[in-house]
Amino acid sequence: MNCVIIEDEKPAARQLSRLLQKMGILPQAVLNSVAASIKWLKEHPDPDVLFLDIQLGDGISFEIFEEVQPKSAIIFTTAYDNYALRAFKFNSIDYLLKPIVQEDLQRAIDKYRAHQQAVFEDLRELRSILGQNFETPYRERFLLKIGNTLKTLTVEQISGFLSKDKATWVLSGRRTYCMESSLNELEKELSPKDFFRINRSALLNLRFIEKINVHSGSRYAVLVKDFSEPFIVSRERVPAFKEWLER
Repeated sequence: MNCVIIEDEKPAARQLSRLLQKMGILPQAVLNSVAASIKWLKEHPDPDVLFLDIQLGDGISFEIFEEVQPKSAIIFTTAYDNYALRAFKFNSIDYLLKPIVQEDLQRAIDKYRAHQQAVFEDLRELRSILGQNFETPYRERFLLKIGNTLKTLTVEQISGFLSKDKATWVLSGRRTYCMESSLNELEKELSPKDFFRINRSALLNLRFIEKINVHSGSRYAVLVKDFSEPFIVSRERVPAFKEWLER
């Protein structure tokens, strides 16, 4: 059996790869984006099984199948225990809940082998199911430890997140609070309608943007409520930032 892992979280990809190798299955490739998956599948069509994360860094994994249609069995992997995912469990399709354990992986592989063939489902229909029934559980609040006390902040109270001095800081009002999550993790946990990663160090909430000025080199300087210093949109993020503002 040959398989491919499509997963943008390196720890999750390594764990799944190790579990498969324990079963004597060596993944052909580990891919981490929609773009990389499209390119690879065009060059290596029809692996037996695709282990597919639903949300990737550059889009939803269903976008892969708008460009290629491999006749592969698909086993979804997800961090969210949502009842709607059960709608995906028909024919060759199964799902694994992260963190993946050996028993669940074995069950999914056994199900695939029982079919004796890879069956490609209509991913457009599946994507429709996702859009109608699967609501991504974006974070609504954060629990922060401040000294010996705990403080809860809702996303409506947070103007942004900043990576500085090897730590992540929550911006709320005129205060900043240290937290453990990285900006990469937060970007996946927060609604893209409300939050945007303007550069490597800053993730901002649209509601708190008060003014946007043209900055040097075709970049933008973003003024956020309660903060005197502007946040600079990196040159490569400018087109996506403009598109985000128009949504």
